[in-house]
Amino acid sequence: MSSAAAARPVIIDTDPGIDDALAVFLALASPELEVIGLTSVYGNVSIEATTHNALCLLELAGRGDIPVARGAAGPMASAYRGAIPHIHGDDGQGNANLAAPAAVPQAAAAHDWMYARAAAAPGQVTLMALGPLTNLALALQRYPDFPAVVREIVLMGGNALCPGNASPAAEANIFNDPEAADLVFAQDWPVTMIGLDITRKVVLRPADVDAIVSRDTAPARHLSTALGFYQSFFASTNRLDGLFAHDPTAVAYLLDESLFNLSRWPVCVETEGISRGKTWPYVGAGGDEAPQPWRQRPPVAVATEVDAAAVVRLIVERTC
Repeated sequence: MSSAAAARPVIIDTDPGIDDALAVFLALASPELEVIGLTSVYGNVSIEATTHNALCLLELAGRGDIPVARGAAGPMASAYRGAIPHIHGDDGQGNANLAAPAAVPQAAAAHDWMYARAAAAPGQVTLMALGPLTNLALALQRYPDFPAVVREIVLMGGNALCPGNASPAAEANIFNDPEAADLVFAQDWPVTMIGLDITRKVVLRPADVDAIVSRDTAPARHLSTALGFYQSFFASTNRLDGLFAHDPTAVAYLLDESLFNLSRWPVCVETEGISRGKTWPYVGAGGDEAPQPWRQRPPVAVATEVDAAAVVRLIVERTC
């Protein structure tokens, strides 16, 4: 697909984050997608840092014309757990210390801005959520028709059938705001969950990283620093020769759905106790046969299998 008219309009809700940066650059480099805006959210670093990083990443890619709307500074019903500098650096970009961008955020808050953009083209805009789901939940609370005007939600987050990474039970994005995530999964709108069940299988090896950062572009030069930091974390913590491509895998789903196998299950998010943040699927028949509280839930498309090698090739060929 090369026609701009046929490109899918996408808003990326993000907490950049090194793998977020890789995902944003991949999306911008893909003619199948028209990135119409970024909305920032707290998560990997503070809202001040994620908003700064979103503006900077677009500027590095030569797309400073794409708007950025600043989003939530913390979860809906709890305190922000804080940044994770040991994974993403003090600045969220591997301590690259990106200079102040020329652009500034939109005047509207992210949840208002994303609703307005989706409502202006009902049924056309895909929301890609790469961080905590707080902005989406705030939009749902304010605009009852939000699910009707959005084409679909594709999110990187959750863990249906595998352990978590922020706790033994929960994946980091969902763990940051389980109440928001549970609200998103409860809506009658198309949701695809690209979670740890498959993103832990998509590993960029050192040779893959070298192929990306060796290109003579500003995004590649930035990723040379950022991905190096990220690789060091996985080497020391997971003993991994490479890095998990969590967020870019969600972008790859939009580019080639045939690389993914999906199961359709209702999903509830635990909001209490030691399993807080766990995305619990009901893997039975669903509908009226499902037990409470899954019975009231629409099915979520949960990615359970992936052609990891093909996704890696796609990321390496397209990014930067």
